[in-house]
Amino acid sequence: MGAAMRRIQAGSALSAFGLGFTVPYLYVYVAQVRDLGASTAGVVLAVFAMAALMVLPFSGRAIDRRGPVPVLLVSSLLAAAGALAMGLASTVPAAIGAAALLGAGTAVMQPALATMIVWCSTPAGRTRSFAMQFFLQNLGLGVGGLIGGQLVDASRPDSFLLLFSIEAAMFLVLAAIVLTVKTPRSPALQGPRPAGREAGGGVRALFAHKAMVQLCVLGFVLFFACYGQFESGLAAYGTEAAGITPSALGIALAANTGVIVVAQFLVLRFVERRRRTRVIAAVGLIWTVAWLFAGYAGLGHGSQAMATAAFVSTYALFGLGEAMLSPTVAPLVADLAPESMVGTYNSAFALVKQLALAVGPAVGGPMGAALHGPYILTFVLFSLGITFLAVRLGRRLTPAQDQPSLAAKPSRVVAQHQPAKETAAA
Repeated sequence: MGAAMRRIQAGSALSAFGLGFTVPYLYVYVAQVRDLGASTAGVVLAVFAMAALMVLPFSGRAIDRRGPVPVLLVSSLLAAAGALAMGLASTVPAAIGAAALLGAGTAVMQPALATMIVWCSTPAGRTRSFAMQFFLQNLGLGVGGLIGGQLVDASRPDSFLLLFSIEAAMFLVLAAIVLTVKTPRSPALQGPRPAGREAGGGVRALFAHKAMVQLCVLGFVLFFACYGQFESGLAAYGTEAAGITPSALGIALAANTGVIVVAQFLVLRFVERRRRTRVIAAVGLIWTVAWLFAGYAGLGHGSQAMATAAFVSTYALFGLGEAMLSPTVAPLVADLAPESMVGTYNSAFALVKQLALAVGPAVGGPMGAALHGPYILTFVLFSLGITFLAVRLGRRLTPAQDQPSLAAKPSRVVAQHQPAKETAAA
């Protein structure tokens, strides 16, 4: 791993650390600490998500035209301003405005960081680079949440100001690190650094790229069926149907993070030797088993201890699937993108993820709380759908896109994979 990549990964981990400090406590902060009420807290969380949905359609074009570094600097400064404003917010308009800044800034960071990783890696090394980013971000979120939980005191607003100030400082550190990163043209890219002028159609070209469209549909199902259920539908189902206590839910979440940390690099070598779409298909089957475990926890007739064990196993199996996806999906997005549209492709996929994370709780929350049997059946079918969509996507990919280790000259992979050629080959 080169010096530039190490700095990018360090900045990514620190920004995740900052988010972990505050995101789990945002609702409590607005509703109780600032005494603005539950409805205002809900609006703040909605604005946080909607701001991301509003800026992501434009961020890809900006990244491709200006490069990821300026976009990442602006997004870091916006997020830092939003975090500090949230720590000082004592009125409804102030909290909503801070949430908009924070949501927009943090949303744009992800495709910008992903594009920097693409520019500073080859297709052969990209799998490990994205796996490392996922590992460090999860570690940062977990450690940040753990330390933040020890510092906060609902009776002292100044303790939350400290948390938001630390979060703002982490975003400023990310900006400072980015300023020191030299992003020489990636050896995987031929010719001058992309300037965005050859994007030739922008989003229209992306929609004409059938493999990318299929990957976006697959991505929506992935995020909807897993990440969109963690803290909403699945938590509600566990509490209402399986009688899971809050402490057991905490253990389940810890099991999820623990499996990711332990398994990430254990599964990496296995993933690198396999076709990406086959790995994603396997994740669909693993998550099918996870949902069946959840079904047993809430609908079976075992003891409470067995129900709790099955529920914790659900989260652990989700973690195994996440560890398999992190070195698979993000590099595939990069390898499908023509060199002048890497930012657009990364932003489009980030938008799909954000949509799934917005729709997932809205659908899964009420179902998980009240319609226990239909809830499990729905997400078993969604998980099987992941397997079907992954196998279908594999038919549209070239061998080098599906398994970069097969490429004779990995440094030429990205430059060769223009949508028109890929579609014609399919």
